[in-house]
Order: sequence, then structure tokens, then C-alpha cells
Amino acid sequence: MMDKPPEVKAAHLLRAEDWQFEYRQKCTPQTSNLQLLTYGVYRIAGRVTSDELYHRRDEAILFCLAGGQRVQVEDRTFELKHYDTLYVPLATPYRITNDTDEPGVLAVCRAPAVNRHVPSHAVWERVHADEARIRHLDGKDVFLMFDVSEAGDRLLAGYTIYQPHTRAWPPHNHTDQEEIYLFTKGRGSMEVYADEKTKTFVHSVKALDAATIPLLNYHPVFSQDEELHFIWCLAGERYWIGDKHREFMDASVDELTTGAPSTPNGL
Repeated sequence: MMDKPPEVKAAHLLRAEDWQFEYRQKCTPQTSNLQLLTYGVYRIAGRVTSDELYHRRDEAILFCLAGGQRVQVEDRTFELKHYDTLYVPLATPYRITNDTDEPGVLAVCRAPAVNRHVPSHAVWERVHADEARIRHLDGKDVFLMFDVSEAGDRLLAGYTIYQPHTRAWPPHNHTDQEEIYLFTKGRGSMEVYADEKTKTFVHSVKALDAATIPLLNYHPVFSQDEELHFIWCLAGERYWIGDKHREFMDASVDELTTGAPSTPNGL
């Protein structure tokens, strides 16, 4: 039996500016003063599936910032909506599919890992309504998306939402954690400094601006006339500051260094 003749199909012209899927690397330990964290942004056009993605030495967290994406992690599929997060374990292949007509945006933070854990999908609408996942502070709320209750080597992540005209208090720094702040809504400002004499990093910020926070730097944020939302993703020792240091929650100190001994009953 003769093979069927090949079907004639139409060609595609791909202009220089055309694209379907891209990764924009924002920072790595080689291009920043961070020791662990790599941060970048995936952009995916409508009705497109990415090639296979794979981080041989890193665990990763994806943050859905625009559109809705379907992420296949080996034989499991996760539907990500706005502000959802997905932890992708060390050395685990995944693909991103955008089933909508609008472009999608996902931020991705990575850190080196040794152990291979399980994927963890946090749904924003559930976390936003779960008091066990929320920490209320003066003028702001913290939402724990990937917390110590989820298995991981070095990463933790969540969202913080500031009410208008709010500032971080008390200023704090870390001896055992580095961070990236990625702003997702609103306008504000941010300082990063080791001490008052070296306070030269003072910048206005808007959506999709980000700042690296190396060890031992204070990093207060200030909102302006509207709500200010940002991702915090940390790498290092796995704890959230307010769950270890009671004085952060009640603002009973003027500044705080984490990694120092916690106060009694601080958990």
C-alpha cells in the first residue's frame, strides 16, 4: 500500500518583532549582590504553549500576574489565575500554556536546592480568605502563599498589601535571608540601606519594578495615595519574620534584625 502523499500546508511569515514565548532574566547571583536568588519574567502570547522548562539545580516559584495559565508539571496540571503561585521542585520539567487570547505574565524566582519536594499550588482567592494564612499589621496585610507548612529547601513567598499612606515599621534586616520585592499594583517608594549613613538607595516604584535585598540591609516600603501590592520572595532560613519575632508584630522596637534570638513566646 502506497503512502499517502504529503499535504500541502501554508507557510508562516515571522516578522522580527513577532514572538510567542519569552523569558526576561532580571537578576542572578552573578549580576547582583544576592547569593541565592534568581528572578525573571515569563511572557506568553495567547493560544501558545511553551517549550519544556527545567531548572537542573534550582527550586522555583511561579507568580501569575496577568492572564490565566495552565502549567503542566510532569503528569500534573495546575490552573493558575491572578496572584496564584506554583512551587516547582528541583529538576522538574514543566510547560506553560495560555488558553486565552490575551498575553500572560508570570514572574519566577529560583534558588539552589538539594532536595526534590512536591509541587505546591496556592490559590489566591483561598489564601485571601484564610485567616491562618494572613498576618495583619498596622495598615498592611501579609498573605503567606508558600510558607513553612509547604515543603521546600530555601524559598518562601507571599504578597503584602499596603493601605494608602502606610510605611513599614519597624525597619528590619536579615542575617539569614535575602529577598526580592516585586511590585504588582500601585505606586510607592522603597529604601534599601545598611545604616542611616549609607541610605543612598531611595526610589519610587510602580507595577513590575523590583528591588533586590541582600543580607543585612534594611528595606522599608512606603505607599502613596493608593493601595500598594508587592511580592516578597526570600531565600535562606525558612521562616516569616512575624512568626518568629513578636516584636515585629506589635512594633515594640524601633528596628529589628532577624536571625538574632527571638523574644520569649515569639512564635
